[in-house]
Amino acid sequence: MEAPPTLHGALGQQPLGSPLCTLAKRPPLHCAPDTPLSEVVDLMKTENVGSILVCDQDDRPLGIFTLYDLLKNVPLEGTALKRPVGSVMCSSVIGLPPDAPAFEAALAMEQNRIRHVALVEAGKLVGVVSERDLFTLQQIGLRSVGTSIREADSIDDLVRVSGDIKQLAHNMVDQGIGAAQVTRFISTLNDMLTVRIIDIEFAPIGGLEEVKWCWMAMGSEGRFEQTLFTDQDNGIVFSHPDNVEAEVIRQRFLPVAQRINQHLARCGFSLCKGHIMAGNPLWCLSLAEWRNRFATWIHRGSAPELLNATIFFDFRALHGAGHLVEELRNALDALLKGNRLFLKKMAENALGNRPPLGFFRDFTVASVGGEEPPSIDLKMNGVAIFVDAARIFSLSAGSHETSTVRRFTKATPKMGLAKERVDGWIDALHYIQLLRLRQHRKQMLLNVPVSNRLNPYSLNHLDRRFLKEALKQAKDVQAVLEKYYRF
Repeated sequence: MEAPPTLHGALGQQPLGSPLCTLAKRPPLHCAPDTPLSEVVDLMKTENVGSILVCDQDDRPLGIFTLYDLLKNVPLEGTALKRPVGSVMCSSVIGLPPDAPAFEAALAMEQNRIRHVALVEAGKLVGVVSERDLFTLQQIGLRSVGTSIREADSIDDLVRVSGDIKQLAHNMVDQGIGAAQVTRFISTLNDMLTVRIIDIEFAPIGGLEEVKWCWMAMGSEGRFEQTLFTDQDNGIVFSHPDNVEAEVIRQRFLPVAQRINQHLARCGFSLCKGHIMAGNPLWCLSLAEWRNRFATWIHRGSAPELLNATIFFDFRALHGAGHLVEELRNALDALLKGNRLFLKKMAENALGNRPPLGFFRDFTVASVGGEEPPSIDLKMNGVAIFVDAARIFSLSAGSHETSTVRRFTKATPKMGLAKERVDGWIDALHYIQLLRLRQHRKQMLLNVPVSNRLNPYSLNHLDRRFLKEALKQAKDVQAVLEKYYRF
């Protein structure tokens, strides 16, 4: 019998997916915070490096010192070089695990405007990756697009930049870069674009100085899983003084939020058909109102209500007072603790969406609106199966992760599931996402409506086999879901 193809082999090993530990060329150079600057500078000169990590006695990163810091902050005369390096270091150090993919470091550098990322394992420094190490990644245009977003002075400028983001994504798909990397790049650049629009719109607004607020991303953006064809799902959470009603604050926010929603639509993020947007008063709520909304869903929500509410559980902070979102997440944890009935309802909804595979493992296709040829929906009957399962596993485990892959990797060990099994689910998810990206790219090139529906028999023989294998993995994740939440 012919051996079945492996999804992992189909996805391939992309440079952007290489683990960061493979890019760290040497042991990390570091020093204690009380080390005199003169010794630090001599060490950097001897080792021919432009930066050094500052760590405590347990090798935990405290900060970073670079030649730029030396020139900017230290007068090169008198006794200045006798000062401890801890007094002039930059304390903003971004740490990533050694097995994190290279594209996460590239995105962290661009988002935070830094040139080095520390590799941290069990809290300890084990390596450093610099912008130079990631030089080849910068050739795809990430740096130029990020700079254009930050320097944009108007919405018209950002509309033009949104076209650059799409072109960058097209180039990545054409170059065969993996789905996980492409969707993360798209989502991160879209985050930066949204933040800039928010800054431009809120800059002239007065009367909100006493209000803490945060713009939240939800749905695919909340999960860092946006594709070339996406709408917007967002909301606002705010706190307010005790002597001011929430409705008063809401009426101040709504006109601004509605303009932001329209600007995002101009940038290619279509308005949500379900009106799940910050400009809708239903989703511009105080922290207490959001808590009550989640409590209603969890304690009294029917299965149909929960089906419509699932994307709200993917929320994350995008811009503003992030602590409000963390408080909301902690409140959600308390509401879910021991609430098996809610998780069962969520599981029942998820299991109502089955993979389009027949009894003999052939595709179950359907015609939509009488159109031919019959097709399957890669998003609803493929990607969504993994997304829904990972969300339930994550909520059950009390994890605060929002991306599907991180939800799987963080939550499933607590369920005693083998890593190899979970890796199979992740590879299947990535493969179906890859087919979606290719499909969207092809449709855009042909200037036809973008859709998630695909005729599986239009694929070549190998891709059909990979798709069948991916959908079998979808059946497997649902089998686990059914086992854990049937009572």
